[in-house]
Amino acid sequence: MPRPEPKTLTVAISDAEIRRHAGGEVRQLRDNRHREIRFRYSTTDRNKGAWHVVVSGKWSKAGNYPSINAKLMISTLPTILARRAVDPKASSTTTAWHTVGEVLTWYADRMGRDRGLSAKRKASAQSALRCHLAPRLQEVALASLDRASLDRLLMWPMQEHYALSFVRSVYGVLAVAFRQAMRLGLITVNPMADLKYTDFVQTRIKPKPARLRGDDLPTLLHDLTERIEHAPLESMLALMMLCHGTRLGETRLARWKNLNLTTRQWFIPAPDTKTKAEHTLPLTEQACALIERYWTMQQTAGYQGPLLFPGRSGTPISATNASTLFAVLAKGAWSSHDLRKVARTAWADLGVDYMVGEMLLNHAMKDLDATYIHTTAEGMKRKALETWHDHLDHNGFMALHGGTCAGHAVEASPAQTSNSVAYSDSPYPSQGRMQNDESRGNPGAAQRPDPWGQLTQWTDS
Repeated sequence: MPRPEPKTLTVAISDAEIRRHAGGEVRQLRDNRHREIRFRYSTTDRNKGAWHVVVSGKWSKAGNYPSINAKLMISTLPTILARRAVDPKASSTTTAWHTVGEVLTWYADRMGRDRGLSAKRKASAQSALRCHLAPRLQEVALASLDRASLDRLLMWPMQEHYALSFVRSVYGVLAVAFRQAMRLGLITVNPMADLKYTDFVQTRIKPKPARLRGDDLPTLLHDLTERIEHAPLESMLALMMLCHGTRLGETRLARWKNLNLTTRQWFIPAPDTKTKAEHTLPLTEQACALIERYWTMQQTAGYQGPLLFPGRSGTPISATNASTLFAVLAKGAWSSHDLRKVARTAWADLGVDYMVGEMLLNHAMKDLDATYIHTTAEGMKRKALETWHDHLDHNGFMALHGGTCAGHAVEASPAQTSNSVAYSDSPYPSQGRMQNDESRGNPGAAQRPDPWGQLTQWTDS
């Protein structure tokens, strides 16, 4: 009668030995050359298993087979033993990754499926991975990545050709990839753990100078006055940013339902903001008059949809197209962000409280700051924008809205009055407001053709 196989078998572990005993009943293999290594077969699939390293009777899993084969496990054993000699509680995990490129490939896939990241951030990081990190570091062995190699292959060549702010952003993507892989136990050592950007570049990154100044406001507002009738979309996009200091992204996504001319508030949902925190801005008399004028222009052009700034496919105008419109509008002299900068500078010059200015810009704040803003500054925000819009009136803004002077409304026409009633039916800015035909139940509105086709005159100049 044959003797039953032992539960533990001592052999010279190899992939061939693992396969040889996969059909039997051996529970684990022990290596006769490296007494610390154990291989245990999976109880559900004996073509698979797990590696363990045993030091002073303490077991620690090192990885899974077949993703980590016997040759790789044996080759990494000295590193694992050295790490556990320094710290008995250290992980024994090893990885099948050999090169930086394998880490970057994993991170690119992970980031692409991360629902917590905005499309803009994903695109920026993917570009850094595809165009700079992978081409320069793809073949570098993980064990060889150090301060000197990173400087020679990536940092110093990039600083010769690109702005330092961009170089720092690319470095940040690499650092995050390794930090995340280490956090998940996918690599045993983070070669960038002790590195920082200033190890490579000491030059201080200076903020970009503003290309719009307070003295430019009369010319800018005059140009927008001349332009708004034949190019209302980009003109209004610029005016909303100038009047409220909003970012391009959160402005171009604006919807009519989030503008309330009764409570005079503009609600920006959290998903539309950079900080992922909902944002509410007061609407002054001037802003309300400007919005009414723009709404009338949209209606006259035949657009009945939900968007302030519609794109070609019924969605908001894209970031790329919006930037292109600004390039034409500014003739390359300034960017959309300069509108935000000139507003912030003017607020300071007009004596607006610093914290109120930060809240208007929707900058991320500490908990204490946010509490202060929420409890004491809501009224101050409105006062700040009223002061700012009065200042704009003195520089030519009145010609654009035509309905107010120094914060005092002129008598509205009967048509404007009836429109204002239709715009809002709720005192809450997040529930409704600038009603379009479709939301009022007009059955023909949903069957209208693509609105962009009726509004091409807005963006072809």
